[in-house]
Amino acid sequence: MPLIIVESPTKARTLTRFLKGKYTVLATMGHIRDLPKSTLGVDVEHDFTPSYIVPKDKKKQVGELVTALKKADEIILATDPDREGEAIAWHVASILDEAKPKKTSAKFAKQRGASGTKKDAATQYKRITFHEITESAIEDALEHPGTIDMKLVEAQQARRVLDRLVGYKLSPILWQKLSKRWLSAGRVQSVTVRLIVEREREIAKFAKVPYFTILGNFMNSAEIAAQLVSHDGKKYEETVSLELFDGKYTTTKTSILSEEQAKLIIADFKSPFTVSAVDRKETKRAPQPPYTTSTLQQDAGRKLYFSAKKTMQLAQKLYEEGIITYHRTDSVNLSEKFVGEAREFITSVYGDGYVPEKPRTFQTKSKVAQEAHEAVRPTSVGVRDEQLKDNTEFNHDHLRLYDLIWKRAVACQMKEAIFDSTTITITSSNAYVFQSQGSVIKFDGFLAITGHEANDAILPSVTVGETLKLASAVPEPHETQAPPRYTEASLIKALEEKDIGRPSTYAPILSTIIDRQYVAKIEKKFEPTELGNQVTDFLVTYFPEIMSLPFTAAMEDSLDEIANGKKAWAPVLSAFYTPFAEAIARTMETAEKVKAPVEALDEKCPECGNTLVIRTGKFGKFIACSNFPTCKYTRQKLETIDMKCPKCGGDIVVKKTRFGKTFYGCSNYPTCTFAAWKKEDIK
Repeated sequence: MPLIIVESPTKARTLTRFLKGKYTVLATMGHIRDLPKSTLGVDVEHDFTPSYIVPKDKKKQVGELVTALKKADEIILATDPDREGEAIAWHVASILDEAKPKKTSAKFAKQRGASGTKKDAATQYKRITFHEITESAIEDALEHPGTIDMKLVEAQQARRVLDRLVGYKLSPILWQKLSKRWLSAGRVQSVTVRLIVEREREIAKFAKVPYFTILGNFMNSAEIAAQLVSHDGKKYEETVSLELFDGKYTTTKTSILSEEQAKLIIADFKSPFTVSAVDRKETKRAPQPPYTTSTLQQDAGRKLYFSAKKTMQLAQKLYEEGIITYHRTDSVNLSEKFVGEAREFITSVYGDGYVPEKPRTFQTKSKVAQEAHEAVRPTSVGVRDEQLKDNTEFNHDHLRLYDLIWKRAVACQMKEAIFDSTTITITSSNAYVFQSQGSVIKFDGFLAITGHEANDAILPSVTVGETLKLASAVPEPHETQAPPRYTEASLIKALEEKDIGRPSTYAPILSTIIDRQYVAKIEKKFEPTELGNQVTDFLVTYFPEIMSLPFTAAMEDSLDEIANGKKAWAPVLSAFYTPFAEAIARTMETAEKVKAPVEALDEKCPECGNTLVIRTGKFGKFIACSNFPTCKYTRQKLETIDMKCPKCGGDIVVKKTRFGKTFYGCSNYPTCTFAAWKKEDIK
């Protein structure tokens, strides 16, 4: 019987259901071969040759695959359709090729028209790919098998070796120079931390400027609220632009800088106030493209409050159960079959008026998108989230994510929403100009599925030349806003825009920088820790190129060129490693040890009487004796905020869930169980 090899047991179970006993399907349980953990595992002197091993926890799985090989009359590799999946397929092929006798090797080689030598491990077995786990997609893949794409394998191998070189060469320097053996550095990870560190410093040095706007309330048959925008042709609003580490930040303010100035302007208003213009125009809003990996992570973060890690875990399950297409993609393409189904669905539910004359197509913004892939979409338009409620494989969050994906994919094939937008201009007799804007939906179009998020004002009917009464004019205080801290969604957007990493790596990167305590996630926003600042400053000082955005983006481009067959992987690594190794040697020799900042407490050690200090360890801040290592006294440090528990009056302390999410709880727990996610909820 033919043997199909996939990565996960869920995917294996789904394929088995579709194939109805015609094939044996086994799972590798992820990677079955990797670089060793205890050593570098890369021969830098001989073209960066990697030394792969089978980890102990995968030996049983490899044994089962080798046993199944002896019984199979055909081997088919069906790992995921990306670089990671291609590499897993190649590792499986290499292991099986080494395990089988020459006679068996020749048998499988004959199936592929190969010579049967060890060099042909990539062509020994059939390789199939599919972007959705449906019966028709699997049958089509089985009818059109190929071989392992070694260009993708080499690109993945180059990334793996490159990240190993950076991690295993840089991390020991951090251990030695910062005296913390649990620190780590990474090619993308460290640059991501730098983005957060630099943003926090830009926020700290930002000088907030107070300013005022003036809101006028005018009366005819109804009330019209309008903002003062200009006087004698001079606009009050001004643009403020700042050059940040990661680009330009633009905000606005007015030239009205004090309440006294605002009151003088109000006192200068002269009646009558006349409607000088009523501008009505029809505006259209087009639907957004279907989801890519990056936009799915961003929207799930904004709308569902999911972390990138959680989003990818939920999407993985939906994919493996055959509910959505492959969730690691940078393409916005949709298959003709799905587009046809979507158009039929829209027509049947909403009518012909909601279907555009021609199907919508979208252009990806990514320079390296694989156009053969599809966007993330449901495998069947007819399956709604309500129909999955009885499926015990899915929980409430699976259904919420699926609903988000379904709505975006179907809505992108609908007509634009049409609005009637109105701007009313009101002018005083001495040339003060106010404006009021609003709009109403004329035709909901794609919003019939996605819903309307905006809260546009509906303005009363007025005519040009009509006189209005100024009922009141109020100065409203504001201040210029500092650049915002990164959320997961905005950080992922920044990483994608600057070509740092790839969408499939964002979730593990964000998890790593939190786990290593380089950043903290407070009320859904990233803030650097003291340790994050310290490590970033050290790396920027001694490894400025690796920590630069252009270098990181250029390296990603080189990896993509390897995948496209335009570059060989060993020369790319050589060009990187030579100056990198020199910087490593120079830093080990010249860099001084960095003393970790400690905060002394007004408290004595109960064991030796010396002063207690706050230190940072692998699991966060803790209180220790200043006489360490002579005295090893330590205890947990509870981080308090300047708020009291509304239930018992105890101190409110910062805590973390077992998943690393920050919340606020009472220090008297478990006597008092008060807890809140946000400071504003502590009342």
